[in-house]
Parts: sequence; structure tokens; C-alpha cells
Amino acid sequence: MGVSRSSLYYVAIQDAKDWALKIRMEEVLHEHPSYGSRRLSIALGISRPRAQRVMRIYGIKPYRRHGRKYKKSKARRHFPNLLLGIMPSYANHVWATDFTELVFHGKKIYVSTIIDLFTRRLMGLHVATRKGAPLTVQTLANALFHHPRPLIFHSDNGSEYEAKIFIAMLEQYGITISRSRPGSPWENGYQESFYDKFKMDFGDPSRFKTLGELVAEIYRTAWDYNHTRIHSALSMPPSAFAEKIAV
Repeated sequence: MGVSRSSLYYVAIQDAKDWALKIRMEEVLHEHPSYGSRRLSIALGISRPRAQRVMRIYGIKPYRRHGRKYKKSKARRHFPNLLLGIMPSYANHVWATDFTELVFHGKKIYVSTIIDLFTRRLMGLHVATRKGAPLTVQTLANALFHHPRPLIFHSDNGSEYEAKIFIAMLEQYGITISRSRPGSPWENGYQESFYDKFKMDFGDPSRFKTLGELVAEIYRTAWDYNHTRIHSALSMPPSAFAEKIAV
């Protein structure tokens, strides 16, 4: 790769330190969900710039009562958050999923995605006019059709991910299930951060006249994210990073 052995070692150590700090932040937020970077830095005894940097890398945000509401889960099966003890270390080690809403001429359109947490590459995408198990199952099917299965699959405890057909599909492929703790949206911060940037790049959905035009632009924006948009944590597009580490 044209880099010194010592620099690779440094990056690995720094990543491990950042991940350990991320876990500590999540533990504090579990007790004090409203804490921002200022109070997190005080609680953890670190500088605020360091807290802000790690929060930015992992998409960690404090809970706010306005906007999206995080309801208490009524999960039928309990799956622990494996990412509290495991750091994504290679491609297809850990995938994370979530979905978001776009308002198109007064109607909600749902965009569901799966991201590889090591390469930050978008692995699966599906767009639908309704949420529910078909939305998440199709996203997973799309990802598994084009890529090797991951070792771990992480999500929140939404009903879409608790559907029997969705769990059965993961178990059929021998994929270990990981879930964020109830009421802890920051534990799936990668997806939260992705959607923030995706919506900013995408712009106003209602500028399109037809649903077909909207869907085509969603897929084009997703392609740009993977192939042309420089990811701040990688200093290159995710697909370029994935190709580089595969050499």
C-alpha cells in the first residue's frame, strides 16, 4: 500500500482508542441521554475537542425530544449489543441497518440501507412507500445478493427488525444478531450520521415530478456516496477504501 509499517500500527492503535472512548460515551449517555460534547468531556475527564472528534467519527448525538421519537421497545426476543465489546475490524465483519423517511409531495417514502461498519460502504438499499418487514427484508436480500454475508448484523429494536421472517433470514445465513439497547439511538450512530449527510446531499425530494424520478435519484445519490464522495473518516470514497484494503 506504499505506507510504513509503523503508520499502520499507529492507525490501528488510534482506532482502538477511539472505539474504547465511544463505548464509554455510550455508557454515560445510557444514564444521561441529553449530554452533549461539553458534558461528556467533563464526565469522562477528556478534552472537548477529543470528545467532539470521536462523536463525529461514530455519529454519536445526544437524545433530543424534538424530531424523531424513540419509543420503548416491546421486543419479543432479546439480543445484546455486541458492539459494546467488539470493534469492527475488517470488511463484512459488522453490518448495521436502519431506515429513514423522505416527504415527497406530502407523502412519506421510506429509504432503508445497510452499511459495512469497517469500510463505511453502502451494502444494501431499498425504497418503498410503506415501512414494515418487506422493507427491511428486501434491503437485506439486496445486500446478501451482491456481497458476502457479514459475521454480525446490528440494528435497533424496531418492529421491522423483530419480524420473524427477518430474524429467520439472518439465522438461516448464520449471521449473529446485535441490537442497540432500547432508547439508545446513538448505539446505531453510523446510520444516523449517514442519513444526515444523505439528506443534505439529496436536497428537496418534492423537486421531482414523479416517484420514478425520485427513486432514480436516491439510487444515484447512494452510488455517489460509495464511489465519488470522500468520507471524512477514510479520506476517500468507501468503495475506494474497500478496494485498497483488499489488495
